[in-house]
Amino acid sequence: MSATGWIRERLAGPAPGAAPGGTGTWPRTALALPFIGMALVVVLNYFTDTGVTVEPALTAVPALAAVVSRRTWYPLLIGLCTEAAAFLMALSSDSLGESVHSATVFAIVLVAAIGWVSATLRLRQEKALADAQLVAEVARRVLLRPVPDRVGSVRAAVHYAAAAAQARIGGDLYELVNTRHGVRAVVGDVRGKGLNAVETAAAVLGAFREAAHQEPALDKVAGWLAVSLDRALHENDHTGVEEEFVTLVLIGVGPDGTAEIANCGHPSPLLLREGEGVRVLGLDETVPPLGVLDPADVRPPVQRVRLSPGDRVLLFTDGVVEARDRAGAFYPLAERLPAHALGHPAEVLHRVHEDVVRHVGRQLGDDAAMLLLQYDPLTPAAVLPHQNGQLTHR
Repeated sequence: MSATGWIRERLAGPAPGAAPGGTGTWPRTALALPFIGMALVVVLNYFTDTGVTVEPALTAVPALAAVVSRRTWYPLLIGLCTEAAAFLMALSSDSLGESVHSATVFAIVLVAAIGWVSATLRLRQEKALADAQLVAEVARRVLLRPVPDRVGSVRAAVHYAAAAAQARIGGDLYELVNTRHGVRAVVGDVRGKGLNAVETAAAVLGAFREAAHQEPALDKVAGWLAVSLDRALHENDHTGVEEEFVTLVLIGVGPDGTAEIANCGHPSPLLLREGEGVRVLGLDETVPPLGVLDPADVRPPVQRVRLSPGDRVLLFTDGVVEARDRAGAFYPLAERLPAHALGHPAEVLHRVHEDVVRHVGRQLGDDAAMLLLQYDPLTPAAVLPHQNGQLTHR
């Protein structure tokens, strides 16, 4: 759903069912549970000895109504129906004047009122949560822009999963741009979480979007990012600025298939080539993350790889490879990637993410981002002249 559609849905108010962005609620069929419970109590009372009454059990019915419904009036409606059932049961058993009947009537009113208050408070919390998720979604779309299916000579897809259960943005970052130097991308991970991590990620991404176009050398792009990060951390007066750092990997893919990779303390990308195993794209020489060295000393070595049409390069954050199962074993991305490599890049990332979740067996404990690039150069037949003289892609 688009952001505009979500906003319209929010303005229209919540409806029965799952709240926007929520984890889901009871199905509509659950609304019948209070009536079923009421009927069971009435039937049980009918077949019970006249000296024993089960009328007090009716007090649980309006409480059940508050659980299964997101409508504030539903517990009150069920409370009225329950009161009617209580009077019918007392009338049939000649117990209208007994204290147990009076106590049951009072208890039903009290429980129905509590259910109404509970449903009202829960609905307000759901609205506040949906509003917070809307803000997070808008912020994510501004900070982490959607990746188009094709950028220059590559096809691309991204998958991002935030660790926070009710948030859609965290400390991981990615970006993909088409420049006169070729297609360039970055995937990184900011130390920590929360607002400070988001501010740091925004500073790095803003610098990359400028440096990727201006700097012809990829190592100088990394130096530009280091300078911008250092300035942003000190200008924003981050707490614990001495311990702030960002791991990231930069990649550039030229029209001829020459890929350049510069890594600053980040997990090495993986190259997937048809007919071959997964190859780790990393150098023996390691460079610390940005924020550790003085910005003037940030000059990571550049690795060059020749790509063939169809080759895929996967960039990812440590939230993927450091995802542990219940026994403490890390997710073996390099081993399992070939089993999910068929199909469109977006389908590949979706299957990998599902496999990671199955491996962990629960919600991921860290943000996880993946960017998959497939070298797919444009052929002359795929480029057509546009009416205004510009080129368009088929």
